[in-house]
Amino acid sequence: MTTAWDWRVRLYDFREASCFRRGPAKAALFADMRGKVLFVAAGTGTDFAAFPPGMDITAIDISDEMLRRAAKRARAYNGTLRLLKADALALPFPDSSFDTVVTSCTMCSVPDPVRALRELHRVLRPEGKGEEGLERGRLLMFEHVRSRQFLLGWTLDLMTLWTRRTGTEMNRDTLANTRAAGFRITDVQSAYLDIILVVRAVKATAYPTRSASTRPAVLQPSTEGMALSVADRPERHPRSPTAPAPSARV
Repeated sequence: MTTAWDWRVRLYDFREASCFRRGPAKAALFADMRGKVLFVAAGTGTDFAAFPPGMDITAIDISDEMLRRAAKRARAYNGTLRLLKADALALPFPDSSFDTVVTSCTMCSVPDPVRALRELHRVLRPEGKGEEGLERGRLLMFEHVRSRQFLLGWTLDLMTLWTRRTGTEMNRDTLANTRAAGFRITDVQSAYLDIILVVRAVKATAYPTRSASTRPAVLQPSTEGMALSVADRPERHPRSPTAPAPSARV
């Protein structure tokens, strides 16, 4: 996986840096960052410009080459922004280390999305208010998902036969996976049709009993900019090993 992303870095900015359609939706989502923030899958740092200023952010990626290219953008950020090589499937942080966790087109690329989301659940602090009334326990996601519309869903299934060779699955049910990992989804909005979603969730106090689904989530019909309704339930899962948090600053 690391090798694939080190290779894909050559075209990453060309394919991912455009803010014409995605920029406003991402900026609105990132504005909800609070407290100590974990940003998962930094890529080359194209999202850093949309971060609100003055935040304390740790951005991780599995690719050395992605992080190398992200370093310049990290230095330009008006706040604290650390870069760290880490795997989302086994995060090197203690339990309850962050107030907010953010993903951006991440859950379509990790090999085991439920395992990764459970790791995010583990390192996120419980929902509630911390020091000075700071809201915490938030998961903010900007993600590709499988469309519930027949033709679009079928097209994404076909595309995935090719895209998974380079590490991206275009047809995942990320909403079901998020619930399966123990999150309570509070808001879902469309950034583009029902293919790219803006998702807000919080760390639930219990874990869902049902397993993740490979089928499309049951959502209300959507158009661009329309909120989608969601439901959730609790479950238990094994904890992952912990390790010390990073201190290096880029």
